[in-house]
Amino acid sequence: MDYIIIIKVAIAALLGAVVGFERELARKVAGIRTHALVCLASALFTSISVDAFKQYLGTVGYDPSRIISNIIVGIGFIGAGAILRHGSKVEGTTTAASLWAIAAIGVTVGVGLFKEAIVITALIYAVLYIVWFVEQKMRKKFGVIYKPEETDEP
Repeated sequence: MDYIIIIKVAIAALLGAVVGFERELARKVAGIRTHALVCLASALFTSISVDAFKQYLGTVGYDPSRIISNIIVGIGFIGAGAILRHGSKVEGTTTAASLWAIAAIGVTVGVGLFKEAIVITALIYAVLYIVWFVEQKMRKKFGVIYKPEETDEP
């Protein structure tokens, strides 16, 4: 029995959990489970479209990249659900972006680029974690980086 799809999905779940851990530490709505699920589902869809239909490679109408493009669209809907508006303040854009990025990691694993997926996961984690410290230092030094305009809404 060929376990390649199961191995890909397991690796994707682990990589998604790594990024989700950072979101969990930041006390965001989408944490470990959400990121792991998005990453493993993206890897599963991609792997099925690439690995399970190899016999159709080169035939008319077979294009595994269509699955990947639909993953991107689907994650857009999930990301939109992560973005919340509280009066003039919008929250969740970084979490939505991390879900989109983690779907890309899942696709990367799904096509079998394991080393690349691991390196990119580390980069995503670094952007989320290390850049947060840089932002905090900038806020202390320069004040508020972004302040939305006041509105009449409560």
